Amino acid sequence: MNKFTNLLLDAHSVKQGAKNHKNRYWLAASVAVIGLTAFVSAQAQNNDNPPAPTVFQAAGPSVNSIQSAVDAFRAALGGNNNGVTAPGGPIIAGGRREINWDGGNVANVATSLSANPVLDQFLVGRGARFTTPGTGFVQATPEGLAAPDVFNNPSYATIFRAFTQSRLFSAIGSNVTDSLFFQPGTTDVKAVTRGFGVVFTDIDHPDGSDDPAPRLGNRHSSTLVEYFDKDDDVLFSSFAPSAPGDGNFTFVGIVFADARIARVRITLGATPGVDDSRKRDVVMMDDFIYGEPVAIH
Repeated sequence: MNKFTNLLLDAHSVKQGAKNHKNRYWLAASVAVIGLTAFVSAQAQNNDNPPAPTVFQAAGPSVNSIQSAVDAFRAALGGNNNGVTAPGGPIIAGGRREINWDGGNVANVATSLSANPVLDQFLVGRGARFTTPGTGFVQATPEGLAAPDVFNNPSYATIFRAFTQSRLFSAIGSNVTDSLFFQPGTTDVKAVTRGFGVVFTDIDHPDGSDDPAPRLGNRHSSTLVEYFDKDDDVLFSSFAPSAPGDGNFTFVGIVFADARIARVRITLGATPGVDDSRKRDVVMMDDFIYGEPVAIH
C-alpha cells in the first residue's frame, strides 16, 4: 500500500456511554485508508463531563500525506505561532507554540544530547518541559540517531525521516516522554493548553510491538498519546494510526474548546536502540504543536 487518506475525526460524532461512577467515556473511531482499515481507540474522561475534543489524525508515505491535517490542527488552535518568549516576557493571549527540534535552522544537523531525564531547553521560551523515565533526550538527524554515541544502530539512518528538516527527537533509555506546560517567560508557573499535536515517523504496526523490557510503557499496543488535566485525570487518549514502510509519517492532535491539558504522555512502540522489527516498532518524533499555555489559577 502506497497511499493513505488524511482524516479529521470529530469526537463529538462518536457514540459515548457511561462506564463507571467517574463518568468515563470511551470513543472508537474507524479510520479508513486506501487498501486498509485501521482502528483508532480513544478514551475521554473528566468528572465535570467536558465537551469532547476535536481529533485530528493522518498517516501516509509523504509529508503531503499529513500536511493538510497538520494545517487544519493549526487553524483550529487559531492565531499565530508565538515563537520564543524572553524571560519575564509578556503574557500572550491565543495562538500556539511549535517545536521542530532544529533551532529555527533547517541546516542544523548537529546532534544535541542531554544526559538529564528533565529537558528544560524550551521551558522559558515556549512553556514546555519534557521528562522521561529514561536517562535523557536526543535531538538529531536520522544519521545522528544511528551514530555509535547515540543509539548505535546504522539502520536508523534510513528508516526515519524528518517532517520538518532536519532533526528528530527521542528519549534515551525509554519509550516514554511526558510534556508538561508552563506560562512562557517563567520557570515555575504551571499552565494548561487547549490542544496538542505531534508528528511521528515510522509507526509500522497498528497492533504495536512486544517490547520485552518496556520502561513504564505499553507492551502490547501501538504508539499511544494520553492527555491529562491539572489533577492528572485522563482527558483523552488515542493510539496513533500506522503508516507501514520506512520513514512514513503520522500525525495525532486534539483541540478542546478551552485550555485544560496540563500534561501529555507519549508512549512509543519500543525503546530506541533495538532493530525496528515486527516485534519492536521503533518510532521517532518530530514537530510538537500546542496551544498557547495559560497559567493555572
